[in-house]
This record gives sequence, C-alpha cells and structure tokens, in this order.
Amino acid sequence: MQNSLQPVLVLLAAAVLVVVVFRLLKLPPLLGYLIVGVLIGPHALGWVTSTEEVRNLAEIGVVFLMFSIGLEFSLSRLVTMRRIVFGLGAAQVLVTLLLVLGVAVAVGVSWQAGIVLGGALAMSSTAILAKLLAERFELNSPHGRQIIGVLLFQDIAVVPLLILIPALSAPPEDLLPTLGFAVVKAAVVLTVLLFVGQRMMRAWFHVVAGQKSSELFVLNVLLVTLGVAYMTEMAGLSLALGAFVAGVLISETEYRYQVEEDIKPFRDVLLGLFFVTIGMLLDVRVVVDNAWVSVLLVTLVLVKTALIFGLSRLFGASSGVALRAGLALGACGEFGFVILAHAANSGLMAPDVLQPVLAAMVLSMLIAPFVIERSEAIVRRWSATEWMSRAMQLHNIAVQSMATNEHVLICGYGRSGQNLARFLEREAVPFIALDNDPQRIREATAAGERVVFGDAARREVLLAAGLARARVVIVTYADTPSALRILALVQEARPGLPIVVRTLDDSDVEKLRNAGATEVVADLMEASLMLASSTLMLVGVPLTRVLRRIRETREHRYELFRGFFRGITDDADSDDQALQPRLHSVLVTAGAKAIGRQLLELDLALAGVEVTAVRRRHVRTTTPAPEMRIEEGDVVVLLGSETAVAAAEMKLLQG
Repeated sequence: MQNSLQPVLVLLAAAVLVVVVFRLLKLPPLLGYLIVGVLIGPHALGWVTSTEEVRNLAEIGVVFLMFSIGLEFSLSRLVTMRRIVFGLGAAQVLVTLLLVLGVAVAVGVSWQAGIVLGGALAMSSTAILAKLLAERFELNSPHGRQIIGVLLFQDIAVVPLLILIPALSAPPEDLLPTLGFAVVKAAVVLTVLLFVGQRMMRAWFHVVAGQKSSELFVLNVLLVTLGVAYMTEMAGLSLALGAFVAGVLISETEYRYQVEEDIKPFRDVLLGLFFVTIGMLLDVRVVVDNAWVSVLLVTLVLVKTALIFGLSRLFGASSGVALRAGLALGACGEFGFVILAHAANSGLMAPDVLQPVLAAMVLSMLIAPFVIERSEAIVRRWSATEWMSRAMQLHNIAVQSMATNEHVLICGYGRSGQNLARFLEREAVPFIALDNDPQRIREATAAGERVVFGDAARREVLLAAGLARARVVIVTYADTPSALRILALVQEARPGLPIVVRTLDDSDVEKLRNAGATEVVADLMEASLMLASSTLMLVGVPLTRVLRRIRETREHRYELFRGFFRGITDDADSDDQALQPRLHSVLVTAGAKAIGRQLLELDLALAGVEVTAVRRRHVRTTTPAPEMRIEEGDVVVLLGSETAVAAAEMKLLQG
C-alpha cells in the first residue's frame, strides 16, 4: 500500500504547491501541472516514475476531459457557427495534418507516425484559450468567434483520430481490413449507444433524480461516464471515445448543467494529474542538448500561425482578426498530448521522434499566454489595416454620438441595457449604447436602435462615445473587473460624473463605491427588495411605509441584507467564498472566555467582524449595544468573512 500511494502523494503535494504559485501569478494552472511533471519526473528529480497507478489516474483524467467535451457538444451551436467550424476549422486541421505528414515522410518518419504527428500538432489548447479569452472579454469579438470555432472542430476531430490510431498500428498487409473493421465497429457501437442509449439515459436519470439525493446523483454520473467508456473499450475502441459518447448522451437531457457542475471537481483534479504525467515524459536534457527542439518550436509556432492567418484571410477575415486568431492558435494543446499518449501506447511513435516533438509542444504551451498577452501590440505593429479599422470603429462611434448632448452612456447592451434603453426612449432621454457582440449589434441597429460596436473598458471608445458631454454613465453588465476599469477611466476623464454600476450581489458594493460609483445596483439585493415589498403589501403594510423601507435600505447600501447564513450548496458558488461576508451563530458555552465581558472589550471590529444580533433565553436583540455583557448560553451572531468569523469565534470561546 505504501509503495502504490507514495507517487500519488508526491504528485498531489507538488501539484498543489505549483498551482497556488501559478494562480498568484494569474497564469493557467495547466502550465503548472506540466512543469510539475517535468520537475518530479524520471528525467529530472526522479521523485516519481511512471507507475501503473499514475498511468491509470492519467487515463481517467482523459476520460473526464472527453466527457466534458461531449457534454458541451451542441448541434445548434455547430449550425450557428458552421462556416467557421466546418470551413476554417476543418481547413486548419486538414492542411496542418497534410503538411506535417509530408515533412515527416520527407525526413524518414513512417507515414503512420506522420498522421499521428499531424493530428497532434494541429490541436490548440481549449483550456488555455477559452480562459484567456473570457478574462480579456474577447469571446464574442470577431477573432474570439474564429478561435472558438476552430477549437470546436479540433475537439470533434479528436474522435476519428482516436479511432484511427489503433488501426494504424496494425501490420501493413492488415491495415486496410483493420481500418475498415474499426470504422464499421465504431459506427455500430456509436449508433447503438446514441440511438438506443438516448432514451434509456433520459429515463434512467429521471429515476435517479427522483430520489432527490445529491450523493446518488454524483455516483450515477460516475457510473455512466466510466461504464460507457468501459463498454467502448471492450468493443475494441478507446476509453476516451466512450466518455465522449456518454457526454453527448447526457448533453441532450435536462440534467446537463447539473452533471457539468458535479463532474467538474473530478475532471479538474484528474486532468491535472494527466498533464503532470505528460510533463513526466519530457526529458529536459533533450531540450538542452538538442538544438532541433528550439528549431522545431519556432518553426511549429510560426508556420501554424502563418497557416491560420492565411486560411482566416481566405475565409474573409480582416488582417487584424486573422493575425489575432493565428497568434492564439499557434501553440499546441492538451488533445495533442492525448493523441501522442495513445500513439505511444500503440507503438506508433519511436522515443527519438516523440521526445523532441513533446518538448516543442510543452514549450509552445508555456509561451502561449505570453504571446496572447502581447498579441495586441504585435497586431498593431504588423497589420497595416488594423489602425485603419480601429480608426473607422472610433469614427463610427463618434458619428453616432456627435449629435447627442447631455446623454446617457450605456456600457453593455444585453438584456438589462436594452430594458434601460426602452425606459429612456419613453421619456425622450438621449442615449448611446456600447457593446462588443457583433451579432447583437447587427440585430439592434437593423431595428434602428442607437448602439455601436466598441469595448467600453477602453479610454478612446468612451471618449468617442461622447463621455465629455454625457450626463451619466451606466454599466449594465455584472462584471466587477471590467466595471472597475471603466470607473477608473471615467474618474480620470470626467471626475464627478455620476456612474451607476450593476453587480450580482453585495460582495463588491463597497469596492465599486470606493472606486467612484455613484450608485451600485446589486441583482440579488434588488430581487430581495421586490420580494419583501410584495410580501409586505400582501400582509397589509401601507404602501408609503413599504416605499420608505425600500428607500432606507438602498440609502444604507443594502445594510439590512448584508451577509446570510451559508449552507453546503453555497460553497460551490464561486472561487472567492472565503472573502464573502457571511453570518455565523456562535453558542457561548460554559467556560468560554467571553462570559462576563462587554462586546466593546472583545474588540471584534478590529478583526473585521460585526455582531449583528445576540439571542438570550429566546429573546433576540438586533444591533446590541457595545456595553452588553456576554452570558453563558448566549448565541452571538457574527458577520464577516469566513476567516475573520473563525478567528472571532475562537476569541469568544477561548480568549
């Protein structure tokens, strides 16, 4: 037991440490996993060798990755983006594969290995790019849509490649029969699973969900994922392909989003271990001693970037959009490692070929975030039309806003922004709206609405939209980092200009107010106000008193609603729960150090904690006086962050 557990413990300890560092540096944890594998693997420190236990964990990680891809598989999404997915995406994968195949055969590598290398090098990192695009608010930008469309086809292309790899390892004389049999077998298995399994899956999930047990639901998801994967492996196909099919089956049911949440912890942990094992395959000495690795890295990134740039231009994109897409997709991705791992297990890849390619792929992923960070400067320097298109964009915004004065500047034209615009139109209040979703812009402008394309978090866009003449700025989307950037820009250009900001809850109200927001509208708080006002009127409270209560609550920045008692289901809502205000009840037991002491003496406010109520012998006192003395049996209600509340509880009970 000790020998089998030791490598897993080393993997977990190293992964936790490095991922913490990478999160502090705001870099993708995926890169941290790769570096962990390089450092602790047999080619470096040698703390972990590729044992059977480690390989099994990595294989299950790939299973959950493919399951997640299947879960996100959507025919409607494919139809909407069909030109990018099946046009640009298909062209990128096929041309890259054929190009690598030709080079591989020219240098003496077998054509079977050439196909595998082409498929692996054609992939880009969905995990890295989706995260970076979301953080930079570029998912709906023209280049963002191109990148996501290409990534979508790459994810789909993995499935036939996983079917093809085992057949390619067959002897040359048996290749065609083996390949034909594999295709027929895959078609039969997939047809049975998708058409017969669809009805069975929905019915079975109804039965499981009807038991209303979260533990049972999670167990069922694990059973379905691993069970279907096992069935496809028994049929001579891969575990990963079966997991993809399981995801597709569940994606068409109403339980898709619940399954996605339940599976996420397993997927992320096991997928992290998979990337650690990939890093373990890399021999650092190959990178240091073999100059061809550097040549291969530079050639790979430049050629792939140029190829995607050229194809994107052929499909009608501007040079700026094409270059941004090429720079983002130039590096390799996680599915490339999946393909290489399957090829290595099938004996298709010789170590002297695998090592340099693997090294170049890992290094390309390590530099990918830095390339994307500098992509804007690169595009402006090398794209002759970029300055012109940016100038035209600003010109269009300026033309729209030129005739307006004392107007409302709406940042974001989603549902909230459009509803606000309708109110303003009713009152004949001039406004101009900014949004960066091209499809939304097309629909709205066709209907004659005053909305223009532009990122409100950019200074030149705000100025072109008439910030100098605006009466008020409204940020209608609930994104605190973006809102803070807009607040800083407005404070710099127009200090004192009223700004209303939307947020989800009360956690960022003070932060936004301190940054210069005149009013902060919190979705959950306003919903609570509407719920409370409707209830009060239904039970007979006069309308004037209800309106006064609502006004007082808003004037006091939702103080009445600050914090709430959290349950198990609330802990998974966000990554920063420890920083959110929460209510916590502490029973003062016999021997507690706080007994007989005044609240004032305890200095709980210094720890960032507020006493909101004290319950004593069934009598609840809200906002207790600082001179109130604590007695045995009191229940003290604390408000503060998780760590502050824990420290305050210890102070109450232990001194």
